[in-house]
Amino acid sequence: MDAIVTAGGIPLPEEPLYSETKGHNKALLDIAGRPMIQWVLDALCQAQTVDNIIVVGLSEKTGLTCAKPLHYIPNQGKMLDNFRAGVQKSLELGKKSKHVLFVSSDIPAITGEMVDWVVNTAMETDDDVYYNVIERETMEKRFPDSKRTWTKLKDMEVCGGDMNVARAKLVLDESESNLWEKISNARKSPFTQAALIGFDTLFLLLFRRLTLEMAVKKVMKRLDITGRAIVCPYAEVGMDVDKPNQLEIIRKDFKKRLKAAEKSDGQRAEKKTAARAKKAASKKAEEAPAKKKK
Repeated sequence: MDAIVTAGGIPLPEEPLYSETKGHNKALLDIAGRPMIQWVLDALCQAQTVDNIIVVGLSEKTGLTCAKPLHYIPNQGKMLDNFRAGVQKSLELGKKSKHVLFVSSDIPAITGEMVDWVVNTAMETDDDVYYNVIERETMEKRFPDSKRTWTKLKDMEVCGGDMNVARAKLVLDESESNLWEKISNARKSPFTQAALIGFDTLFLLLFRRLTLEMAVKKVMKRLDITGRAIVCPYAEVGMDVDKPNQLEIIRKDFKKRLKAAEKSDGQRAEKKTAARAKKAASKKAEEAPAKKKK
């Protein structure tokens, strides 16, 4: 499956991350000495389920690296247009896969294992769309101060994930372009999205009478498509960097992660050194009697 990474966002002066980006692309924010999007690309490269990687909104000049085929296309302006341009590029590459993976460039904490889980779980069925949600308990256990926007359902509280799967043909279908665009633009406001689907849905959401299963059925019926909401066990899939405090959380998390990795590498190196020394001592002990006999 091809992965389409959306990376065209440049925060405006009135937006929270402008003080950090100052007119530059958000995807290039520094995380542990590397652009934020580079960590996303690394995870996609580690994933066994990903073939080509298509970055929308950046160019080769960024100097990003990738072990898999990496392709760039310019920002198309609107998010829906970026999605479509990415899908079109995937088709031009000759891919026969029915579905594509959409990944935001601001979820740097994901790993290859998480990417494979999302793709493999989605492909257990043949639906049009697969939308990942993360339960509040899962998110707050991993990132206690993340301050996500929660959708309060009857059976759980969830936030949206930023790695999802869709049928390529559906993304290119322009018959419901206006509604798709409105829903996409309102992705940070569950109540606005619910109103777009229908005021009965908004009413049920407001009074917490809407379960996740009911919500999916209503959305799919309104859009006349098939789909599943997948409760993702990985908080990292929903830990996007939208505000300065979230950026700080991720930077601290990476500092701990890299320190742990460095310690682990050091322990492995010590074990290898000890093993080599033990092997050399054993070999020397075996050779000693032979020399004495001569």
